[in-house]
Amino acid sequence: MSVDRSTGEASGAASDGASGTPDSPAGRLQALFEGHRLTPTQRRIAHSMVRRASDVAFLSSVELAELAGVSQPSVTRFAVALGFDGYPALRRHLREVVPAEPAAEAGVFNEYQQAVEAEIENLRHLADLLADPRPVQKAGRVLAASRPLPVLGLRAAASQAYGFSYFAAKVHPDVRLLDEGGTMLQDRIDAAVRAGASALLCFALPRHPREVVDTLAYAKDVGLTTVTVADSAFAPVAKYSDLLLPAAVGTGLAFDTACAPMLLGRVLLEAVCDDLPEAQARLEEFDAKAAVRGLFVE
Repeated sequence: MSVDRSTGEASGAASDGASGTPDSPAGRLQALFEGHRLTPTQRRIAHSMVRRASDVAFLSSVELAELAGVSQPSVTRFAVALGFDGYPALRRHLREVVPAEPAAEAGVFNEYQQAVEAEIENLRHLADLLADPRPVQKAGRVLAASRPLPVLGLRAAASQAYGFSYFAAKVHPDVRLLDEGGTMLQDRIDAAVRAGASALLCFALPRHPREVVDTLAYAKDVGLTTVTVADSAFAPVAKYSDLLLPAAVGTGLAFDTACAPMLLGRVLLEAVCDDLPEAQARLEEFDAKAAVRGLFVE
């Protein structure tokens, strides 16, 4: 489920388990991509294949190109980059290593229902990824140990970072939200490092701001372990993420929807709580004070 990188170099492919267990269709696809340096266009194709792992072996090159939003020749070049003579050879190989039945014919939905159905599929895919809880548990340990804990999220990802920080502050002694860009962003990271921070959590969603990539690179340069929740294991932030946790976004509406990244953020928060012995006591203390203040309407 994760992409664990000890250096700044990225091969353009994720490690085993980045999008499923090794024996799952998605896991076998990831293994196929390992060791290949893929271009941004090829990473889009790979990401689309992982999302459709259950039936990708039945897609034509034209259908795959349309799914990934690229040209048909790009799909052919992608197959060659993986070491095949062309897309037909790649598809034959997929039918051997990723056997699956063609997806059942979907019902008739309007465009709003289609967007919801797509998000449901994203959540199912996330559930498959979480069959191996170790990457999230590892990330939880890393984040729980960081005092303070900076949480980065700009533009479309700002709400994800805010939501995580809001709840994390109830159990973690020092959470620092970084949801505004600008020249002071690196200053705030420097301040966190001086205060003892050892890790940074980043939420990165499309379209990926250059400033997020630059900030992650800077965080690594100053010695922080970077944990990133992103829309794909092939996102531009992968190169600068020590531990990347992927959760797909919905693209069926005018603006992307991010149900899976939000839920993954809450799952990650649960893992952080598991590694904070004082978490339960802090929650009980908050509840007691909230009752005294009449903070919530019963």
